[in-house]
Amino acid sequence: MKRIGLILITVSFLAGSYITVLHEWTINWAWFLPGLVVGLIGVALVQVGERKIAGEEEAVAANIRTLDESLKKVVQNARDLNARKSEINVYDLHDIIDETFIEDLNTFVDARESIGHAYTLQDYADIMSHYAAGERYLNRVWSTSVDGYIDEAHTFLEKAEDQFTQAYDRLKRLENSS
Repeated sequence: MKRIGLILITVSFLAGSYITVLHEWTINWAWFLPGLVVGLIGVALVQVGERKIAGEEEAVAANIRTLDESLKKVVQNARDLNARKSEINVYDLHDIIDETFIEDLNTFVDARESIGHAYTLQDYADIMSHYAAGERYLNRVWSTSVDGYIDEAHTFLEKAEDQFTQAYDRLKRLENSS
């Protein structure tokens, strides 16, 4: 939108300049005024485009805060669950995962694209690589819980915690560096 506005301003300026030099002592207002209106429309489009960009930046910043909060909760829940794993019946782990993690995992996934907008695509890839590995390990814990494989469930719970922690640490480093 901003680009179209700038093009309209340029065309209006050039047309107005041309119209004013056609006749040495008079200006053809029938042609000049529509050119002026086109220029004013261009100015309005540039302003609307600037507001849109500002709104997008605010949305990205809000999404980064959401990402931070949701990933922090996921890490804390993984730590808590990992610390209590020996006290929990293996067949109950999948229910606990469903109750504890689903909302925060979905919140993170919904806002994840803002990482690429706020930082770089490489940063996005780094964070999402750890996050996806943590999610896969958590899914593995869920599956092994249903099947009753306690040792495997505990092993993958530790791996999930580690991967989510790495994703969170990477996000925090990015936030602190900007």
